[in-house]
Amino acid sequence: AVFSKKGDMVFISHLDVMTLFRRALRRSKLPFVVTGGFTPRVKISMPKALGLGKESENEELGLWLAEEIEAAAVKNALNKELPEGVRILEIRRREITV
Repeated sequence: AVFSKKGDMVFISHLDVMTLFRRALRRSKLPFVVTGGFTPRVKISMPKALGLGKESENEELGLWLAEEIEAAAVKNALNKELPEGVRILEIRRREITV
């Protein structure tokens, strides 16, 4: 997924943005994948950490879903749960084979 971070949200740290997306996924009722281990968490990744106080319109977020869902539905479900200043701009589908 590609998302933007603007306005007052620029003062949110990288780890807090990760928490924000985990909570948004849980609230959206999308069928997310959970990590294994002693403390399971919503499986997401952000390859680059945006510096505190900087706006961006092209940040990457990797998220794993247990079912195939239309990209527009995922985008709409997440944007309903995200605060003002953070928006999903595009969902890109990637298939991972093991």
